Amino acid sequence: MAVAELYTQYNRVWIPDPEEVWKSAEIAKDYRVGDKVLQLLLEDGTELDYPIDPGSLPPLRNPDILVGENDLTALSYLHEPAVLHNLRIRFAESKLIYTYSGIILVAMNPYKQLPIYGDAIIHAYSGQNMGDMDPHIFAVAEEAYKQMARNNKNQSIIVSGESGAGKTVSARYAMRYFATVSKSSSNAHVEDKVLASNPITEAVGNAKTTRNDNSSRFGKYTEISFDERNQIIGANMRTYLLEKSRVVFQSENERNYHIFYQLCASAQQSEFKHLKLGSAEEFNYTRMGGSTVIEGVNDRADMVETQKTFKLLGFKEDFQMDVFKILAAILHLGNVQIAAVGNERSFISEDDSHLKVFCELLGLENSKVAQWLCNRKIVTTSETVVKPMTRPQAINARDALAKKIYAHLFDFIVERINQALQFSGKQHTFIGVLDIYGFETFDVNSFEQFCINYANEKLQQQFNLHVFKLEQEEYMKEDIPWTLIDFYDNQPVIDLIEAKMGILELLDEECLLPHGTDENWLQKLYNNFVNKNSLFEKPRMSSASFIIQHFADKVEYKCEGFLEKNRDTVYDMLVETLRASKFHLCAKFFQENPIPSSPFGSMITVKSAKQVIKPNSKHFRTTVGSKFRSSLYLLMETLNATTPHYVRCIKPNDEKLPFEFDSKRIVQQLRACGVLETIRISAQSYPSRWTYIEFYSRYGVLMTPQELAVSDKKQVCKVVLHRLIQDSNQYQFGKTKIFFRAGQVAYLEKLRLDKLRQGCIVIQKHVRGWLQRKKFLRERQAALTIQQYFRGQQTVRKAITALALKEAWAAIIIQKHCRGYLVRNLYQLIRVATITIQAYTRGFLARRRYRKMLEEHKAVILQKYARAWLARRRFQNIRRFVLNIQLTYRVQRLQKKLEDQNKENHGLVEKLTSLAALRAGDIEKIQKLETELERAATHRQNYEEKGKRYKDTVEEKLAKLQKHNSELEIQKQQIQLKLQEKTEELKEKMDNLTKQLFDDVQKEERQRILLEKSFELKTQDYEKQIQSLKEEIKALKDEKTQLHHRLEEERVTSDGLKGEVARLSKQAKTISEFEKEIELLQTQKIDVEKHVQSQKREMREKMSEITKQLLESYDVEDVRSRLSVEDLEHLNEDGELWFAYEGLKKATRVLENHFQSQKDCYEKEIEALNFKVVHLSQEINHLQKLFREENDINESIRHEVARLTSENMMIPDFKQQISELEKQKQDLEIRLNEQTEKMKGKLEELSNQLNRRLEEEGTQRKAAEAQNEIHTKAKEKLMDKIQELQEASEHLKKQCETESEVGSDFRQEASRLSLENRDLEEELDMKDRVIKKLQDQVKTLTKTIEKANDVHLPSGPKEYLGMLEYKREDEAKLIQNLILDLKPRGVVVNMIPGLPAHILFMCVRYADSLNDANMLKSLMNSTINGIKQVVKDHLEDFEMLSFWLSNTCHFLNCLKQYSGEEEFMKHNSPHQNKNCLNNFDLSEYRQILSDVAIRIYHQFIIIMENNIQPIIVPGMLEYESLQGISGLKPTGFRKRSSSIDDTDAYTMTSILQQLSYFYTTMCQNGLDPELVRQAVKQLFFLIGAVTLNSLFLRKDMCSCRKGMQIRCNISYLEEWLKDKNLQNSLAKETLEPLSQAAWLLQVKKTTDSDAKEIYERCTSLSAVQIIKILNSYTPIDDFEKRVTPSFVRKVQALLNSREDSSQLMLDTKYLFQVTFPFTASPHALEMIQIPSSFKLGFLNRL
Repeated sequence: MAVAELYTQYNRVWIPDPEEVWKSAEIAKDYRVGDKVLQLLLEDGTELDYPIDPGSLPPLRNPDILVGENDLTALSYLHEPAVLHNLRIRFAESKLIYTYSGIILVAMNPYKQLPIYGDAIIHAYSGQNMGDMDPHIFAVAEEAYKQMARNNKNQSIIVSGESGAGKTVSARYAMRYFATVSKSSSNAHVEDKVLASNPITEAVGNAKTTRNDNSSRFGKYTEISFDERNQIIGANMRTYLLEKSRVVFQSENERNYHIFYQLCASAQQSEFKHLKLGSAEEFNYTRMGGSTVIEGVNDRADMVETQKTFKLLGFKEDFQMDVFKILAAILHLGNVQIAAVGNERSFISEDDSHLKVFCELLGLENSKVAQWLCNRKIVTTSETVVKPMTRPQAINARDALAKKIYAHLFDFIVERINQALQFSGKQHTFIGVLDIYGFETFDVNSFEQFCINYANEKLQQQFNLHVFKLEQEEYMKEDIPWTLIDFYDNQPVIDLIEAKMGILELLDEECLLPHGTDENWLQKLYNNFVNKNSLFEKPRMSSASFIIQHFADKVEYKCEGFLEKNRDTVYDMLVETLRASKFHLCAKFFQENPIPSSPFGSMITVKSAKQVIKPNSKHFRTTVGSKFRSSLYLLMETLNATTPHYVRCIKPNDEKLPFEFDSKRIVQQLRACGVLETIRISAQSYPSRWTYIEFYSRYGVLMTPQELAVSDKKQVCKVVLHRLIQDSNQYQFGKTKIFFRAGQVAYLEKLRLDKLRQGCIVIQKHVRGWLQRKKFLRERQAALTIQQYFRGQQTVRKAITALALKEAWAAIIIQKHCRGYLVRNLYQLIRVATITIQAYTRGFLARRRYRKMLEEHKAVILQKYARAWLARRRFQNIRRFVLNIQLTYRVQRLQKKLEDQNKENHGLVEKLTSLAALRAGDIEKIQKLETELERAATHRQNYEEKGKRYKDTVEEKLAKLQKHNSELEIQKQQIQLKLQEKTEELKEKMDNLTKQLFDDVQKEERQRILLEKSFELKTQDYEKQIQSLKEEIKALKDEKTQLHHRLEEERVTSDGLKGEVARLSKQAKTISEFEKEIELLQTQKIDVEKHVQSQKREMREKMSEITKQLLESYDVEDVRSRLSVEDLEHLNEDGELWFAYEGLKKATRVLENHFQSQKDCYEKEIEALNFKVVHLSQEINHLQKLFREENDINESIRHEVARLTSENMMIPDFKQQISELEKQKQDLEIRLNEQTEKMKGKLEELSNQLNRRLEEEGTQRKAAEAQNEIHTKAKEKLMDKIQELQEASEHLKKQCETESEVGSDFRQEASRLSLENRDLEEELDMKDRVIKKLQDQVKTLTKTIEKANDVHLPSGPKEYLGMLEYKREDEAKLIQNLILDLKPRGVVVNMIPGLPAHILFMCVRYADSLNDANMLKSLMNSTINGIKQVVKDHLEDFEMLSFWLSNTCHFLNCLKQYSGEEEFMKHNSPHQNKNCLNNFDLSEYRQILSDVAIRIYHQFIIIMENNIQPIIVPGMLEYESLQGISGLKPTGFRKRSSSIDDTDAYTMTSILQQLSYFYTTMCQNGLDPELVRQAVKQLFFLIGAVTLNSLFLRKDMCSCRKGMQIRCNISYLEEWLKDKNLQNSLAKETLEPLSQAAWLLQVKKTTDSDAKEIYERCTSLSAVQIIKILNSYTPIDDFEKRVTPSFVRKVQALLNSREDSSQLMLDTKYLFQVTFPFTASPHALEMIQIPSSFKLGFLNRL
């Protein structure tokens, strides 16, 4: 696209302005090629015809969307006004002092302290890519450090600028960054020493000037050395061109070097009194500028700081005092009075007080010093002449001496600093920081300015070459055709200065001449260069100056003083006098062959591309110019051998006003520092660079649907660009980027904005059309309504006239009066007739009532007494009848329940009988097996037939029982039906009777019915309970039978292993006795049932008699016939019915009491049955538990035997496993003892008999085992016998198949165990001793099984005490196995939380129970040390730290819970309270454990923070999950390829997954929920703080769309909290600052109300943070508006009332105070078991 096409209406351009340098104007009319003027509209509204030439159109202004960019090269139009405007927006409005310009960091001096240099900022920039964060000096330092570490190449940071631009501060911050991020692990504090060198060099080398209060008057290159681990090991410093003339002369409002004023301010201190100093106003060298004090600077305090840094560097007080002596001597030397003696001589009195002090301090002779300050010695070939000097010459000699002494002192201090920063190891790499003066031009420029500008010419040349090289590398990397770019080469100027017969060589040549003068030297320059070199000019108005055209500007130098400053000589006699000084330091300064102070010459091994010009050997002295040129060459060699990084410091104004932007001064410095040259080089090629993804995301709105359908985004970008920009020369396609020429991005932005504006117009069109149509329809409907009513009113008015209305009204009035008259007449007639009828009727009734009263008065009296007697008799009969009916009904209900219970009991008895019969049959068969063991094979069929017959009998019994149950059910239903019919008949009779008697009795009857219903419900509930109990009994009975069969199976198996067949017969007798006991219980139950049946029969007889009497004595019909309605009314009137009602209620209560007593009796019987059921269920549970434990033990035995067969050489391991089995079996025995102690005492005799039999069996087994040990042949017989027994057991199993499914399980288990034990027997020959021990264990197991077979067997009561017994020598093994070697993964899944802690506490309880203080102390110390050791060994293992944090807290809680203190015993059970410690107070160890837990928690938090911190910013800020909010903008040169790491992109999901991993691990390890909440709160604080800190430092992230994304991500975190039930952890509150920042980015920011809302809402953000966000707010599109400076000032005015922190960054290292909550352990210590995986077999449970 042609450039002229961009000059269209509404576009803006820049035109020159004398005040602001450039000002903006809007094009009022499209530009046509050939137009002579451009019609413009200025910002103040005035029109301007701007004359133009076709080849010099005014520069175009960038779109507002590109203004304020972090990188100037990101601007589409790259030119001076664009750069100046971008800097103004960032500096004056956004208060941002740093800006990138390609590889340069432009730093504007704010003249104000800013909160952007703290350690939090350093940590925020550490590890970040250069373009990821806002421009900063720390970003440049991080880039240099990262490239050094990555490429192992030396780096340099070149800081330059005018005096007062902030060079020294920038260099200091860069060095502080290196010292902070590369701290060494040693105790040498090298970083502190490197930083401490700055205050010293600033004190002796910085001074106040008119431009800067702390101006560096020398150049400094500091090499910071690093080792292979990239840690600082030392440093070296090289200085350039100290301004020595400042020692003896200062301009107005300037000061000498700071150290003089610090020394004078401290003169009255005792340590400085011997220096005989006074105030700074007393000395000539400190009062010349007339300004001895700097506002806001305390020289005395600075002196203290200087002394501290001297000490930090290792300088002793003697050395410091030597330095202060020389400084004081210089001040006194300046006050030496020189008097003139005539015109040719001068004189100094030897009594001069300052001369005496000077000589005293430096150890000199007064007379010699006085003599040679006023005279000079001239040595010729023939004689030596002493020539007196005039007063001005003597003053110059004095000042020259002072300058020389100070220069030597400065070099000496730098040398000692370098010695203090020396290092012993080998330097791997280094980073150099160059703090050097920028280009200077004053009204009067002398030798110093000439040298400074010469150095800047060399640096500019190096800078241009480096920029050119980087551009070339970028193009080659992207395969872009490289075209030569014309850039300014300042080599001609450098040749003019340093080449052969150049300015410096002519100056040195003139200095060698005895009578050389400045004028002669200047004349030589005129003769050599005027009209011969275009860069050298002669001023028109002066003959004592010359002009050089530098790269930045023309500079006029005044030749006066050039020779003297270049010579820098002191007369020989003065030098000899000082060389003879008694003060060692002074004599050292002036020795003949001084050692070079700078150690750099020997360190640098690189060589320059050009030959260094060395001074001619005939020169007697080296001049200042030649020395400076040599050191400059050395510096350039160093810089060329490193990778440079540039910092250009800019002074925004000369008045030192904060954030004041002076365009003229800034443009001047931009031109001088090379920033505009960089821009110009970039603009000539392709300054704008976009990746394909960025281009696709930004300009997707310009793509057609067909283009978007293509999957290859790179190809899409190419097609779109070919369509949008016809001129292919305006862009180039690289491998990863698209390169645009200047202005093309602005053109694309214009197309994008037009497309968006067009879309907005279409949307607005439709919305506005819809709104207008809606408004039109609403107005049309309103108009129709109004028309309707209006037309209706008109029609009415036309149809009805006034006359018609009057006539109608008159007719209505007449009708009203006529109708009223007629109605009144009718009413009067009816009223008279009614009154007459009432009078006659009332008279008739009165007379009749009177006659009746006379007739019936006496009859009523007789009837009263008769009816009263009848009523009383009737009431008594009714009461007896009701009571009988109620009693009958309730008795029948109870009879029904008793019958049901009897049926159930009968069924249970029958089943118990059948079980007993079955058991007896089994015993008989076992006895037959004992007696006829040899004939088992012959009688096999007989046993099978018996089994079949037995099965048939069982089936017949079951059929009979089922039939009997069905008959009982039928009878039960019939009885219920009869009872219901009879009850309904009685109810109907009673209802009829009560209805005839009285209404009140009817109400009582309803109440009684309600009571009966409630009673029926209760009875139904009881029936349901009984039914459920029946079902439970049945289920328990089945379980009991199954368990009995399984226990018998195990018993048979064990007997088979040992061959103890005799034991079966004894066991059969035991079982028969048990059956006798059951039969006794059955007989008792039958007696009870008979008794209940007899009671039921008696109750039936009584009820039948009562009913019969009631029916015989009471005839309902007769009573009803004899009672009339009047009788009932009289009864009610006399109150007799009330007495009858009360009597009926009393009778009802009596009947209810009788019923209640009977119900209580039945409930007691039911409770007794329930107790029996519970007893049976307990027995069954006990058997189940024993069976499970026995199976577990058998299983473990089988596994151990299998392992032993495969590892027959591992006998020691087998012993260890056997010992573990012993422990398990002992535990089983203890648990069996605990269970059996609950048995009743009524079976003690039976159990004692069984014990005696078991003892006999044990002796028999021992005898058999002894025979096995002695006779090996007996083993074979035993095996044969076992095989026979196995055959018999197989036969028995076949027989038991017919009994139940449980029997089949028994057979399978027995066969399996027999096979396994047969394998065991086969291994007896190989492991005789081992099998012997195993047989012992089987013997003990057999005893356990025998005890389990008899549920009534009591044993000695044993309970676990919750202690673990251990030996003192096993303590180390305990700590090793339980703490050091324990892996948490297997523990947390299968065990209780804090199991190791509980085990340790159980050992503590054991030591406490022994009252052994040494043992307890040793265990506690070993435990604590073990925990510390395991944490130390796994500092980076999150799971291990979580596991031991949990166990430490559990151990601490156990010590509290069982300490005996009341506050910790509130939640203990009574049994837990018994386990408290008795003898020792462990509160001190609790405190130690608490400290250990805190340390573990802090390391635990650090590990979590280190894991999650790298993914916070990518997930919370950079990743964009919301569709359509991408805000990519041009990036310019910022994300350089050297700074981009190929890392995976993190998302919000990554953060949530990491949080879930932390949470899951903490929960699995049993961490207390309160600790989990505290840890989550700490993590959420870190997420909020890191995200917010990054937001503060990333201007490109401060947009409305990014605020929406942050708010969305916060909602994800809140959902995660809700999902994990952590809402009450206060973690959400830690995100409040971030949430408010996101809200601040989205809210409107224009009006006063908006400012007030921001002030009220953003309470969690400080004023500094709010202003920072407002200043950094960056629109993504032109539709968004920037925050105006006036709005920011409004908000700031409201925030001034706040008293909050001035820190910008949140402290990400802040840790909330942790509290360890006390949570009582719910686990009983006596129930805790130790897993075998812990390898703690040496612990015994007590």
